[in-house]
Amino acid sequence: MGLLGSKNPKANILLLGLDSAGKSTLLYRLKLAETLSTIPTIGFNVEMIQLENSSLALTVWDVGGQEKMRTVWGCYCENADGLVYVVDCADRQQRLEDSRKEFKRILKNEHIQNVPVVVLANKQDLPGALSAEDITRMFKLKDICSDRNWYVQPCCATTGDGLAEGFRKLTAFVKSHMKTRGTLAFFRQK
Repeated sequence: MGLLGSKNPKANILLLGLDSAGKSTLLYRLKLAETLSTIPTIGFNVEMIQLENSSLALTVWDVGGQEKMRTVWGCYCENADGLVYVVDCADRQQRLEDSRKEFKRILKNEHIQNVPVVVLANKQDLPGALSAEDITRMFKLKDICSDRNWYVQPCCATTGDGLAEGFRKLTAFVKSHMKTRGTLAFFRQK
């Protein structure tokens, strides 16, 4: 991880999920390799990260997940090269259903059609947390993501478990997606 050099190709990543799903915690865990105490995001955070052994720099847009903020998620979709959707797998059933509905709604946005998706099944360290397979079934990912590359990664934002793996998968998807769109013509494989 670390700061970016200007020579690397860049991708815009949209980081969404309901409030308290762990979006900001996982973003700063990835960027700083430590767990920070966060407060609810009002508006958005933007951070640039780059995974080890990757030449693709990621500009991650962490958008607040409160109910009022969800109504403007679509405004952040333009120019997104990838979507990371965070699910609190230990949340109450109603909130999980709300999360599923919001995820399905955002995938319909015209600006992110065919954009690759990684769902982070967060809070795997908590008792009763749903597994990645449970989230795949509950969110009907095989159906609603049939037009794009997608993956569900179990993780824990506070410990960092699974985060690098999820973002490596996303990076591979994004590189492929950008190549097919011709926006990464100058990209050099390492």
